Amino acid sequence: MFALKQIECFVAVAEELHFGRAAARLHMTQPPLSRQIRLLEHELKIQLFVRTSRAVKVTPAGAAFFQEARRLLALAENAATSAQRVARGEAGLLNLGFTAGSSYAFLPKLVTHTNSSVKNTDIVLHEMMTRDQIEALHGHTIDVSVLRRSFEAKNVELVCVAREILMLAVPRGHRFATGRTPTPKDLEGEPFITFSPVDGPYFYELIERLLKNAGVRVKYVQRVGQIHSILALVSTGQGVALVPESAKALRFDHVIVRKIKMQPVFAELFLAWKTDNPNPALPHFLKSVLKEFAIRQPKDL
Repeated sequence: MFALKQIECFVAVAEELHFGRAAARLHMTQPPLSRQIRLLEHELKIQLFVRTSRAVKVTPAGAAFFQEARRLLALAENAATSAQRVARGEAGLLNLGFTAGSSYAFLPKLVTHTNSSVKNTDIVLHEMMTRDQIEALHGHTIDVSVLRRSFEAKNVELVCVAREILMLAVPRGHRFATGRTPTPKDLEGEPFITFSPVDGPYFYELIERLLKNAGVRVKYVQRVGQIHSILALVSTGQGVALVPESAKALRFDHVIVRKIKMQPVFAELFLAWKTDNPNPALPHFLKSVLKEFAIRQPKDL
């Protein structure tokens, strides 16, 4: 099989139609160049050039081979460039895990930003619960996560990328749906839908702490894992709920999401990654995304 160097020599001679100029262009002398052409002709079993003392001409077979030879050189150059860009982290593939709740507001912003600013890097999205994302990060199944902080893990770095207030979701027609802004005390004794401590531990603990600090006792009727499930239950009139502001993006017809009068309680969203992740595309991605979205400096757990 012919070598890439032989193809390069052939193309140079075919373009220059002069062995001396082709040799100078390739930074070599004429004898090695002539030898590469002879080896290529031997390998192909065709004559590529007609040589005289005055001129070099490409044979019909050589002219046919010339087009394919130039294409081969271009493919080789593109392959090398692509490999170099991947090695520098300027291109590649990233697997990104995200929680369902992050897809309502933050994830679309992140995808829009990466499409415009982290070009030539393909992002593959994986919807996963937080605990599954941590396991996937450690196993390098995913490279980076968008999640709620409800865990402790070694060698995982986190940066807060979004903060949103908790708001009150009530059925349309409920006494809290209009009028004065309700307070946590107004929730006393209300049928209440909240997050599961197993499937939604971050919000479960956040809301439990809020109610405890306010000295409010509610009547729990359902505990589920996802924001859209909570809103679906609220829409049927089963109870009220505290949800992050991004829940408004879901636009349930029979649910009103409004502010609650209290000191703001924020739900935070984090970008997380393993510090020993070897993917060369990760640093370039993080530099761009954190510059755009980071709310505070990374903290190594």
